[in-house]
Amino acid sequence: MNRGTKLKFKQLGVIIIAWMIMGLLMTVYDLLVLLTDNTLGLSANYSFLISAARNVGSGLAGALLGGSLLVFYVNVKYQDKPYGYTVFLVCFFLLLIVALISVIMGVILIPSRTGKALTDPESWAAFKQFLKDSSHIKAAIFWGFVVGVTQLFLQINSKFGQGDFWNIIRGRYNTPKEEKRIFMFLDLNASTTIAERLGDEHYHALLKDFFADITVPILENKGNIYQYVGDEVVIAWNYEDGKENMQCIRCFFDMKLHIQKLKDKYLQRYGLVPSFKAGVHCGRVIAGEVGIIKRDITYSGDVLNTTSRILDKCGELNEEVIASSDLLSELYSVRNYITRSLGAIKLKGKEKEVMLVALTPAL
Repeated sequence: MNRGTKLKFKQLGVIIIAWMIMGLLMTVYDLLVLLTDNTLGLSANYSFLISAARNVGSGLAGALLGGSLLVFYVNVKYQDKPYGYTVFLVCFFLLLIVALISVIMGVILIPSRTGKALTDPESWAAFKQFLKDSSHIKAAIFWGFVVGVTQLFLQINSKFGQGDFWNIIRGRYNTPKEEKRIFMFLDLNASTTIAERLGDEHYHALLKDFFADITVPILENKGNIYQYVGDEVVIAWNYEDGKENMQCIRCFFDMKLHIQKLKDKYLQRYGLVPSFKAGVHCGRVIAGEVGIIKRDITYSGDVLNTTSRILDKCGELNEEVIASSDLLSELYSVRNYITRSLGAIKLKGKEKEVMLVALTPAL
């Protein structure tokens, strides 16, 4: 199972737990309402446990069906649609589902209660009365709100990136923390020429497709997209994740292979297959939350500036991917790659020289 699918199942697990809790809270709320002075109190047939089982079970069934639909279909097929559109869409279909479930329940329950066929006048009258029960409207409103909020949170999580939204919620980076990370700065080749050739609208479409297509290899190599800057992508790894099986280096060539597999799509749409270059480096950064109106988690430190300068050297030296010797010295093995030392190079804006190494896959 790839990492992208694992993340989706993780989201589904959170939805299942959250919706079951919401079902329990709904039961508690109903009980508290029934115990107020504005009601006639509990009926002789009321059972808190039965009510809880029904609502929690509804939450579980709804999460397994509706939650799966949200995670594996709606947010994949309609990922290019506005947030409001998808929230409205899922709420609308939820109302249809609740209505359908109410009809099915009536068809099953009413004949068993009356002991007569649904077509019998007595059963038909009871069926219509069942459908008019306000509990169905209450369920539609309650679960419509739950589904709408769930979809909104899924969209927000997608906006901030995997894990960052949760980190902001729990305030992990309210106080800046020092972390050791691996960074890759990736840049589209000949971007200015391509932009002039395609025009602004088609060039933006190319970037959108390109960024979307390289996401899978990034996730598969345990990387996280830190930010997009024009035609550049900044990818970050937790230090141990990036070192493991040389994920931070493999990621580049996996992205290249994935784009080559999609070359027919790019040739048909844009008349070219995008190529790119990257600089890779590691070091300590300060991770912290910034912003008031718009919050974000940012990294700051010399490692970012150095990685950006290494990327610049790719263009100057006509290399696909260049890594610092500091990074390569900490990786377990580079036997699957041909390394070529570029020597100690003084990067722009740096006083200290940095040992750089170009990498190509071994045949």
